[in-house]
Amino acid sequence: MWTAPAITLTDEDRAELTRRVAAHKTPVRACRRSRIILLAADGVPSRQISAIVGMHESNVAKWRNRFREKGLAGLEDAPRPGGPRRFGHDERMAMAAAATSERDPDDPVATWDYLELAKRLWGEGIEVSVSQLWRILTAMDIRLDKVRGWLNRRDDPGFWERVRDVCGLYLKAPERAVVLSVDEKTSIQAKERKHPDRAVAPGRPRRREFEYVRHGTASLVAAMDVHTGTVVARPIKRNNSATFCSFLDAIDGTVDAELAIHVILDNGSSHVSKETKAWFAAHPRWVVHYTPVHASWVNQIELFFSILQRKVIRNGNFTSRDDLVAKLLAFITNYDETAKPFAWTYSGDPLKVA
Repeated sequence: MWTAPAITLTDEDRAELTRRVAAHKTPVRACRRSRIILLAADGVPSRQISAIVGMHESNVAKWRNRFREKGLAGLEDAPRPGGPRRFGHDERMAMAAAATSERDPDDPVATWDYLELAKRLWGEGIEVSVSQLWRILTAMDIRLDKVRGWLNRRDDPGFWERVRDVCGLYLKAPERAVVLSVDEKTSIQAKERKHPDRAVAPGRPRRREFEYVRHGTASLVAAMDVHTGTVVARPIKRNNSATFCSFLDAIDGTVDAELAIHVILDNGSSHVSKETKAWFAAHPRWVVHYTPVHASWVNQIELFFSILQRKVIRNGNFTSRDDLVAKLLAFITNYDETAKPFAWTYSGDPLKVA
């Protein structure tokens, strides 16, 4: 009977594989591959590994062989076949900009559909098919068939310059500088369910009663170091310039005095007020980069807020406002222990975090 060759791990490889399995941000496929190698190194047969990780035995053998041949690098996905992307960064940004723009108010058709938008883009020299446009916008999490918001991107002459400026900071930090993405998350509701959830059971999802008790709201101001992924936050009672400048003071006192601080902000009133601009003028090592108007999706802190919404707020049960704040801050503390920067690229595809 054929036996798979043994897997021997160095201390460094074992530590890295264990970290990948434990990290909450590790993709599922990477976690499964790491578990395969750890189990194989402990002498578990491939057939048993297959049952544990839920993968066919032939695939278990493939990843064992890949690791034996290439080490950790063998667990990465091989380059996929096919030609280079037809549409680069600028074309994809143009698609996003067109999809989030307003139609002519005199046009009887109120909103864009994919066919009309493709026709407009052809007129601008971007020869994209309807199906290609749908795939690209869907990957950016832009849907033309859903209407929820109430503000659209303005025709800002500086749109392209601002977007390139901000994306350039994500790709490479200036020398002897940190890059921070800052914003507030306001009016977070402290909801307490009147009745406890019923846990998941075979063939039955978690059950939740819709009634709840409101215990007020809470707000946070947060800053993320885009090149480490770590986040600092504090609860705020008022979202105004004085509160915002106080938060900037706190950050200024913790960053090495020898470093410049580049901060990415949207155009919220507390970010562009006279008081805030005077604060920046009095602190010359701070360099401000504003996102285009109504383009908050360019600000990376929104990705973290999306994680916070899904992990803590959406399904949370909070007995008071203080309980909500405590759980938000506890999550951020735990998040920072394994934080990594978001893999922002210059492709124009905003990253979607699981």
